[in-house]
Amino acid sequence: MVHPSVLTVPTPVTAADLAREGLLEIGPGCQLSPHAVFVPADMLGTLRPVMLGAGCSIGAGAVLHGGTQLAARVRVEEHVVVGCPESGYAVRNLYPGTGEPTIVGEDVVLRSGAIVYAGVTIGAATVVGHHTLLRSHVAVGADSQLGHILSIERECRIGDRVRMSPGTHLTAATEVASGAFLGAGVRTINDKQLIWRDPEHQTELAPPRFCQGCKVGSGSTIMAGITIGAYSLVGAGSVVTRHIPPHATAYGVPARIHHTGGAR
Repeated sequence: MVHPSVLTVPTPVTAADLAREGLLEIGPGCQLSPHAVFVPADMLGTLRPVMLGAGCSIGAGAVLHGGTQLAARVRVEEHVVVGCPESGYAVRNLYPGTGEPTIVGEDVVLRSGAIVYAGVTIGAATVVGHHTLLRSHVAVGADSQLGHILSIERECRIGDRVRMSPGTHLTAATEVASGAFLGAGVRTINDKQLIWRDPEHQTELAPPRFCQGCKVGSGSTIMAGITIGAYSLVGAGSVVTRHIPPHATAYGVPARIHHTGGAR
């Protein structure tokens, strides 16, 4: 029997321990590695159950934190972290390590090494690549493909059927609408003043926005506050300093519009 005091700190325990304490629900047909670990308490000592839907697979070295909710047939590969509470200073806020529900839809695949923070939601049939990071309160739609080694910062919103290639960085609160495509190594910026821990001079952050069906080529940089219009195309290696209208083609450093209007 696990004494309750053991569960008031973020200490990993086994599936059997959790089940005895009523902190783990396992659906039929689940496969759990004996080397998977569970952390039911957040950094403030609050306990939350872990819920696994039917047919889930949990790999060796995976760490599931309290509040994790996996729908049916979710595959969590080796050394994935799900539901990790945010702790410390970031994006002009202090995070105390509070756990939250972390909701993963059916048929999602979390590739080995992925890290999914507390408060994230992931839609059905989405794939999250190796060593990709989803920070607190990120929302990802259904049937999206998030490549390897992505960094998706807090409160980003990603729609359905989005494709992101490896090495891309989304700054906090960036919006990516359904059907958008971001190539490899795309960089986004949300701070025009580059102010760090200076509350007397901080200005409101201005994340970029990617509208429905737009395409952004590999190696492009999208500056703060920029909107990439619906079904527009940004060429590889561009630095985008002005809004791109819908259906336009733009490229260059800085990017300039070379085509506007309907089908290219």
